[in-house]
Amino acid sequence: MEINVKFLENLRLEAKFDDFSLIADQPIRYKGDGSAPGPFDYFLASSVLCAAYFVRVYCIDRNIPTDDIRLSQNNIIDPENRYKQTFQIQVALPEDMSKSHREGILRSIERCTVKRVVQESPNFVIETVSSLAKDSGLVYESESAPDASTELLGKDLPLEQTIANMTDLLSSIGIKIEISSWRNIVPNVWSVHIRDAASPMCFTNGKGASRDSAICSALGEYLERASCNFFYNDHFFGEDISSRDFVHYPNEKWFKAGPNDDLPEGLMDETCLEIYNPENELKSSNLIDANSGQVERGICALPFERHSDKKTVYIPANLIGNLFVSNGMSAGNTLNEAKVQCLSEIFERAVKKQIIEEELSLPDVPQEIIEKFPSILAGITELESRGFPVLVKDASLGGQFPVMCVTLMNPKTGGVFASFGAHPKFEVALERSLTELLQGRSFEGLNDLPAPTFNSMAVTEPNNFVEHFIDSSGIISWRFFSDKNDYDFCEWNFDGTTEQENDYLMNILHELDKEVYISIHEDLGAKACRILVPDYSEIYPIEDLIWDNSNKALAFREDILNLHSLDDEALTELVERLEESQLDNYTLISGLIGIEFDENTPWGKLDIGELKILCYLALKQYENANELIFDFINFNDNTTARRLFYQALNAALDVTLDEEEELSDYLSNMSRMYGTENMASVVGSINGDVRFHGLTKTSMKLEGLDKHHRLIESYDKLHQARTRIANKL
Repeated sequence: MEINVKFLENLRLEAKFDDFSLIADQPIRYKGDGSAPGPFDYFLASSVLCAAYFVRVYCIDRNIPTDDIRLSQNNIIDPENRYKQTFQIQVALPEDMSKSHREGILRSIERCTVKRVVQESPNFVIETVSSLAKDSGLVYESESAPDASTELLGKDLPLEQTIANMTDLLSSIGIKIEISSWRNIVPNVWSVHIRDAASPMCFTNGKGASRDSAICSALGEYLERASCNFFYNDHFFGEDISSRDFVHYPNEKWFKAGPNDDLPEGLMDETCLEIYNPENELKSSNLIDANSGQVERGICALPFERHSDKKTVYIPANLIGNLFVSNGMSAGNTLNEAKVQCLSEIFERAVKKQIIEEELSLPDVPQEIIEKFPSILAGITELESRGFPVLVKDASLGGQFPVMCVTLMNPKTGGVFASFGAHPKFEVALERSLTELLQGRSFEGLNDLPAPTFNSMAVTEPNNFVEHFIDSSGIISWRFFSDKNDYDFCEWNFDGTTEQENDYLMNILHELDKEVYISIHEDLGAKACRILVPDYSEIYPIEDLIWDNSNKALAFREDILNLHSLDDEALTELVERLEESQLDNYTLISGLIGIEFDENTPWGKLDIGELKILCYLALKQYENANELIFDFINFNDNTTARRLFYQALNAALDVTLDEEEELSDYLSNMSRMYGTENMASVVGSINGDVRFHGLTKTSMKLEGLDKHHRLIESYDKLHQARTRIANKL
């Protein structure tokens, strides 16, 4: 985690990280103002707070109340060496607590992350740099020997060289990658979480049989998502970038809407139009680019090469982002390697969907086959020894597709988790299934798996497929576990170069009569590509282009960001559009309009229902506001302080709407109940002195939205790199 420090007045310091800010000071005796704890005080407090967190988690998991549990810490200083200290943490537990829970709580404290890091004696590297903004790349120490050259199946360059190339590339763009966390709960199964230090919203996960292969996987995924602009898929680019010569890529093309909002000539081809506009219901307005919101500019479309005849086809960026999400994008040492990964991912997800939707039962992989791969077997054996039965399934559907499946059962909770992996090589597909199964997971996390079901409607519900796509946590049919298999086991394998593997996978799609569209992205220096297979590789239903398109943000974004500047007429129109849209009141405003708010602020927690309440208050439509407050108080996942404000507002509006009552008669006791400051905000919201309580003023200029600015700055680095390349051509 990157923590940036700013010098304030006198000895005060501000540390900023993620969405948080900490102020540190020094006592007056040390020439400070005593306005905040000192840096060392925060360090001391961190260990007991961390211990308390683990106690809380232990108790919540077992429904143990924590009202009577107390923790205290003292640091005992060695009189001969003040840097040698003993941290004494004491826990007061209720007398009636069982011995097993007492021991369990003590064991949970032993897991305290702060404690364990200190006990491992962390290393400090102190250095000077010319500019913090230019400090980029990746801080990572390989587990390989300096002259090692590890060859991996399916890769065109050694592992160490691949990591070095990708690290150098990210450094050249100006992106600093930090490693956030590691997981290695069974042998030969590693996963890692990395992110942009300056913009933590840009993150990826990697998996592999070793630390190096996991970090390589994560870096590859980062470059693929940066090359394909996936990190910014749902966000507003801001007025500056949106008005530049190009918004996404230098080779993009803009299309003006046809008469009566019809699709313009030259957009997509007959194959795409037959799939995405079979009834001529799709309109140009459905395909306006939500990232820029340039309605007057038209539809932003990206060039793809049609594989069958190498012709260029322009496909709307809106359609790609709405339907395909991240499916079918990859980066590699070579374009063929990247294409193989793209196609493997497409088959993995399409076959998984077919198996889940049709409730197919797959054949087990014979034990003697699994034993051919000792490193994979070791991970499976460890899971089994921990009490998690593992099923290794052949998901090739009779050898037709290069897909494997590893399914884990949790007898403690009755949950199951089916993980799929694909690659032309059997061993690689099997390894990917296992590493995907445990990517980012702990043994405790395996307690949250859903149970299988015989309810076919629950299994085939569209959102279940989305859950499987996001993290494979969707529901599986009990029929999947039947001993009566729908296919026989096939020991398939394709042995060839990445070029031959690409041809092999393309031939499968050709036999399915599927057209393939390929976009190459080398403008950041990576060998990256995106592959679309219409009517096969979409993640979301095609109907979403009309009924749930992300560009619905365009109807609300400007007015919501300019909320404080709207007059009553504009405010009335906004709330009417929100009502008519039939959008769920629990939809977060951040997701609706594509803005990254600090999630710890009222803006970050704001949903449509609360926005309507604040609009009705500003318009003095008290009955409409009060009708929505009940749901907010009872069902909204907001802060305690925010809910308390609405509880007070609810009571005050009840009085206000009662013609026989006067609010002034209740203010004294309401202030005692809800707090003087809270009631001042409530009264101000009712009489109009306070508008949109808690929401700081912003606009389309995005002032004060630091988190979103960090995201835009991250994208701007990519935009500048593409501009430099385009100017050289």
